[in-house]
Amino acid sequence: MTMSERQKALAGEPYSIFDVELRGLRAKVRKALHAHNHSVPDEDAGLTPALREALGGVGENVFIETPFHCAYGVNLFLGDDVYINAGCAILDCGRVEIGPKTMLGPAVQLYTAIHPLDPGERATGVETTAAVTLGRNVWIGGAAVLLPGVTIGENAVVGAGSVVVRDVPANTVVVGNPARVVRTIEGRATAHP
Repeated sequence: MTMSERQKALAGEPYSIFDVELRGLRAKVRKALHAHNHSVPDEDAGLTPALREALGGVGENVFIETPFHCAYGVNLFLGDDVYINAGCAILDCGRVEIGPKTMLGPAVQLYTAIHPLDPGERATGVETTAAVTLGRNVWIGGAAVLLPGVTIGENAVVGAGSVVVRDVPANTVVVGNPARVVRTIEGRATAHP
């Protein structure tokens, strides 16, 4: 059985970004993002119905500040009580899972797309992906960047402006470019029981 370009992307296989189905998904989420990013501010809303419908999965009490951007929406899964601050961009060409009670500071960027280094190959629109996973009760500081394939363990903290290039163990604090562990978090987090 032949895989669709979307299935190839989710499997981490080379796929074409010019595929008709993928173009349609990007167009659909752009409309939902436009509605969300231009909605009347409402502290209780969290996200517009159009954006909720466009995402792969959304838990309870999810709040996404505006402006917000994602690539496809259908590959983005948000647990309960997730908070995404203003100016975040999640390039969900591959699967992105954000665990319950996780918070993203302003201008955080999560990338799943891996572009070829060869300029000729890159010009063809073929790329691969690697999933990004954030565990429960994670805090990602403002303007941090998470590269394709990383997993952030539960209760971990990523310092503002950090660039995460490898997995982050649970209950640790990482900072820098590339991000490295600078301390361990002792005990259970109290901010989000």
